Amino acid sequence: MPSLRLIACSASILLASCSLGPRYHHPDIAPPPAWITASDPGAHEWPARDWWRGFNSADLDSFIAQAQSANDDLRAALARVHQADAQRRIAGAPLLPALAVQATATRARAPVSSGGFATGHDFSPLLSASYELDFFGRNRALYASAAAAAKASRYDRTTVELAVMAGVAGTYFQALELRDRLGIAEANLANASKVLHGLKLEETAGLTTALDVAQQETVVATVNASIPPLKQQLRQSLDALAILVGSTPEIVDVTHGSLDTLAAPAVRPGLPSELLARRPDVAQAESELIAANANIAAARAAFFPSISLTAGGGYESAALAGLLTPANRVWSLAAGATQPIFRGGALLGQYQLAKGRYEELLAGYHKAVIAALANVEDSLIAMQQTQDLVERQQLAAVAAQRAYTFAEAQMRAGTINVLTLLSTQTALFSARDALAQAKYAHLLAAVTLYQALGGGWENEEAQL
Repeated sequence: MPSLRLIACSASILLASCSLGPRYHHPDIAPPPAWITASDPGAHEWPARDWWRGFNSADLDSFIAQAQSANDDLRAALARVHQADAQRRIAGAPLLPALAVQATATRARAPVSSGGFATGHDFSPLLSASYELDFFGRNRALYASAAAAAKASRYDRTTVELAVMAGVAGTYFQALELRDRLGIAEANLANASKVLHGLKLEETAGLTTALDVAQQETVVATVNASIPPLKQQLRQSLDALAILVGSTPEIVDVTHGSLDTLAAPAVRPGLPSELLARRPDVAQAESELIAANANIAAARAAFFPSISLTAGGGYESAALAGLLTPANRVWSLAAGATQPIFRGGALLGQYQLAKGRYEELLAGYHKAVIAALANVEDSLIAMQQTQDLVERQQLAAVAAQRAYTFAEAQMRAGTINVLTLLSTQTALFSARDALAQAKYAHLLAAVTLYQALGGGWENEEAQL
């Protein structure tokens, strides 16, 4: 049929059509040659995709798996992927011919010149086709923009997933830290209460004063007052963990485990130049930049004529019995061109808007790159210094325990007064609590470093 030949001809014209848009060039942002903070010596080792398993916690693995299937932020990100895919399909539709089938059957009664009326029938099945010749690449540019936006939505989902995984790990570690600190506070309270009981017996025997007893009562009351805030923070951490794993608060609990049972595996990142292909947020920023560049091409093409072709063919007859005979075949061909002349500056404004959006996203991409590099530097120094902090706090806790043991023995022997015992007692309580906080800070720094390094994600397209 003529319509099919027209469509084939249009396809060949389309292949030769031109694009008026600017060619996309990858922004050249030179990364530093090496990290400022030196990582652990040895071969480079980027995080694995299941990086959280390196902490050796079955509970953490379970929470991560639950979050991957039930977290609401991840569900919303996946829904945005589906929306972007649908937008891409919509944008790709004008690149193909539109086909429609129409069938009509009419029965009409009308007056005739000789007087009276005549009744007639008309049957008409028709196939129509329309196609817009994309001479100036507007439709292709819109499709390229939608395709880039669809990629950006996938990178966004990966970024959200990485943030959720890091959030689950950090919140779980915080819950363990608060449980450890609560246990330390309760042990300290029991120890301080034991000392108070002994002082009261000595006061009864006249071996100590009421002032000594009152000072120890102050220590007991202070330690006792530190327990309710820890319980409150622990409940709040569990509630936050419940939100991350997509459960109601009463279902989530951490009844066992300790920071002491966790491992913080070493990470040895490669060169800074390799980082950009491992950060989904950087890939997302560039995909959005590519989409904006394509929108400039579409806005520029809008200044030029729009050329469309339509074709139709079928049969028309007053009698249904002989409808599909060659004598009743009908067809039509039409071509039209529309050239915008005056639209009140709308086309120019749209073009300037597209260019402005590109400049905005270019700045956003530059910021994403330098922020990614800064995140790794911050995480590396945090890992280094928190490890040093844990080691120093461990030494301080050991020294405080030794000093308290000596003071307690000498107090019983009567060679020191109660003030010395109270001083060493307070120092021991503080050292234990500070050690638990330092361990949590180190584990959190490890999680942050895994996140800053992209969590094991790789942009395969960037590797080509």
